[in-house]
Amino acid sequence: MKLHDLKPAEGANRKSKRVGRGHGSGKGKTAGKGMMGQKARSGPGPYRTFEGGQNRLVKRMPFKRGFTNIFRVEYETVNVGRLATWPAELEVTPATLLEARVVRRKARPVKILGDGELTRPLTVHAHKFSASARQKIEAAGGTVVELPLTIERHSRSRGPNPSMRNAAAKKARAETR
Repeated sequence: MKLHDLKPAEGANRKSKRVGRGHGSGKGKTAGKGMMGQKARSGPGPYRTFEGGQNRLVKRMPFKRGFTNIFRVEYETVNVGRLATWPAELEVTPATLLEARVVRRKARPVKILGDGELTRPLTVHAHKFSASARQKIEAAGGTVVELPLTIERHSRSRGPNPSMRNAAAKKARAETR
């Protein structure tokens, strides 16, 4: 076998389609480009989001860009420094914090953060604690009680909403907080 004997496999190479060479070829006149328009011209076509000149979707709705986590949990935050003036005999709970107007929304879980100083021992009940807040409360001789966090997810189907089915149980839970 010599170099001149080498050939590609049968059917591997096809002749290129010659467009614009008469109507007998099947690709004559407009050469498969249709009725002559913006996309029939040479050069790059319009950009990907082009909508024929009307204001395009990505410009009409700039606020839709990005990502919103629908499962995000919003907390009512309280710094340890806010508890420095708290009476020592009174336990810190989400209900007492609501009464004292330290937190505003009772539906949200409470998280204690570590900004500020605490000198007296307190018993703090909350749904979450930052590591520095836990350390400062325990260093002052207080105790940390982590409350169970139950998040009610609304039904994403079209069926009845499970969070509304047990409204009585939900009301009873709210009273114990």
